[in-house]
Amino acid sequence: MAISFASAFAGHDKTLEFRSARAAVLANNIANADTPNYKARDISFDSLLNNESKKLQLAGTNSRHISAEGFSGESEGLLYRNPNQPSLDGNTVDMQREQAEYAQNSLQFDTSFMFLDRKINGMKKALTGN
Repeated sequence: MAISFASAFAGHDKTLEFRSARAAVLANNIANADTPNYKARDISFDSLLNNESKKLQLAGTNSRHISAEGFSGESEGLLYRNPNQPSLDGNTVDMQREQAEYAQNSLQFDTSFMFLDRKINGMKKALTGN
């Protein structure tokens, strides 16, 4: 019986990839807080999920089936953030919001990492018999 890592990790590996990508986007926003006309960006899980689901191809088993092609929207699910109070220089980065989002994302990353670590430790125990 073969071990499927995709099912064994229960999606926690993909969650870590998403959290890492979001941390990079949020850090980029924080780094450009003083850049004139910089527009803050963010990745939402829903937009990323929609972007990935649009890449799925429908299986046509009959010649009368209609072929469907997905709409490719914004690349990688990146969205522009609407500012609560835009600055005079056109920058839309709200430093307090960015720091709060970064801290929340970091906590969620740590939680996903803990779940993945426990899955791997469980698999190790199962293989070694402990």
